[in-house]
Amino acid sequence: MVYYFTSTTVDPAAVLYVGKDKFESIYLELTFSFQEPQQFHADNLSSAHVYLRLKPGQEWDSIPVALVEDCAQLTKANSIEGNKKDNVTVIYTPWSNLFKNASMATGQVSFKDHKKTRTILIPTRQNPIINRLMKTRTVSSADELFADKENHLSELRAKAREKAKEARKEEERLAKERREEKYRREHAYEDLMKGDDEGDGGGKRSNQDGWDEDDFM
Repeated sequence: MVYYFTSTTVDPAAVLYVGKDKFESIYLELTFSFQEPQQFHADNLSSAHVYLRLKPGQEWDSIPVALVEDCAQLTKANSIEGNKKDNVTVIYTPWSNLFKNASMATGQVSFKDHKKTRTILIPTRQNPIINRLMKTRTVSSADELFADKENHLSELRAKAREKAKEARKEEERLAKERREEKYRREHAYEDLMKGDDEGDGGGKRSNQDGWDEDDFM
């Protein structure tokens, strides 16, 4: 099962994803990897992993503060131990920065680069935030994420094809310009001579008396 929450702290609204347990979290990590989501989890505490999918062009380290707090509050609320504590630190990082190997326990993660992480301190549980998020909660099978993944990949392929088509058109335009410029350079002297011939009346010049110089000779 996957729980979906909607944060209206940004426009358009952001969607948060939470697995029902640590096993589901691993499933989400594998499934969501194509979308480069941000993972939130409580530091040094067992907690659900909350995922946030960024909007196109959005950077992981420039998420609006209010949205980060929504994710962190949801993370804290979904930690059995953390939900009862104050001053809980929540860490978030891009999915690609997560590190896991076979020796690590289920649900346990580390980081490839600790500099590519951010933390937020949650002093206390904010019920208004949790209640607002809970009103938006929907539940779905994790298998449905595969359809979402395929749709996403299909859109990426379509965009890639369109981009390649535009690139080919631009290359054809530039090639045509190069051909035309080459022709102009190669025929510039001929065009100049042709212009001179037309300007001197077919190659014969007349003196001021009107005699044809060829006939004068």
